[in-house]
Amino acid sequence: MTIHIYVRASTKDQDAERALDSLKEFASIIQDDVKEYVENESGTKLDRPVLNKLLDEAENGDTLLVESVDRLSRLKQDEFEVLKGRIKDKGLKLVVADLPTTHVLLNTDDMITSSILNLVNNMLIDLLATMARLDNEKRIERIKQGLERSGYKPKGKKADTQKHDRIRELNDKGLTREEIAKAVECGVATVYRVLKG
Repeated sequence: MTIHIYVRASTKDQDAERALDSLKEFASIIQDDVKEYVENESGTKLDRPVLNKLLDEAENGDTLLVESVDRLSRLKQDEFEVLKGRIKDKGLKLVVADLPTTHVLLNTDDMITSSILNLVNNMLIDLLATMARLDNEKRIERIKQGLERSGYKPKGKKADTQKHDRIRELNDKGLTREEIAKAVECGVATVYRVLKG
């Protein structure tokens, strides 16, 4: 069994490794085989390269250790369900350092106790993930309100009309969305958005 420590901060300016030492100490009490995954990405993104790597490398029966639920997710509910599904499909035990009820999962082989704790922990983790997402949404709303009150008016990013024309041109030639994105050097989502609009 390996313990996979995942630490995250939203931006490069923030110290993603802030909690790493305490999590390594926590993990070393239980297991010698510990891997560390450090990422600077928003918790509102489902697709995070380092988290994806962790989920690819982890094996059934391993443990995913995080400091708190908001370090794992600030996702919308449907996206959080996808992430939880990936963790469950991988057969990982999710242990949250600041949620003591999850710690018991590391030391119990009793199926009944384990099932009850899983049920309780899943409810608590769902609740904490929802609170993390709502906290993030409130913070964004407060920033917007502050900017509005200050008179700041965002100019926004201007559309790259040449790139949009090229996307439409390649679409008319019958290329797939992925081929267009590669040719124009943009994301597939941009291709879909341009062709929809």
